[in-house]
Order: sequence, then C-alpha cells, then structure tokens
Amino acid sequence: MKENSKRHIRLNLSEVADFVSAATKCNFDVDIYYNRYVVDAKSILGVIGLDLTKPLTVEYRGYDKSFEQFLVAHAA
Repeated sequence: MKENSKRHIRLNLSEVADFVSAATKCNFDVDIYYNRYVVDAKSILGVIGLDLTKPLTVEYRGYDKSFEQFLVAHAA
C-alpha cells in the first residue's frame, strides 16, 4: 500500500482550471489544503476558495505521470 505523497505548490487563478483538470484525470483521491481548510482537488469551486496567495499542500495516494509533472512545474 502506497503512503500519502505531499507536494507544496503555488497556483494563480488562471492555473486553477488546469490543476483541477490534471487532478480529475487521476484514478485516486487528491486533496489540496492551506492550514486546516482541506478541499477535494477535483472541485474547481473548492480550489478557487483557497487562499491562492499562499503555498498550498497537495496530498494524494497514487501515481499519475502528467499530474506529477504539473506538480513539479508549480512547486512552491
């Protein structure tokens, strides 16, 4: 069983749709959070509701090459 992976990323408003699209293609759960506010990364409204001026933490259990590439490109 794979343990949870965590990555810290930064997003601006114009990148949220691309992030949600990349997360939606994953066949595993993806959460994104800032402080204690956790949302489903596959929810565009949830992600927009986060404080995008701060680094965000993405937590997931699984592997998807294109999702990993997105996270690396937006690393905080």
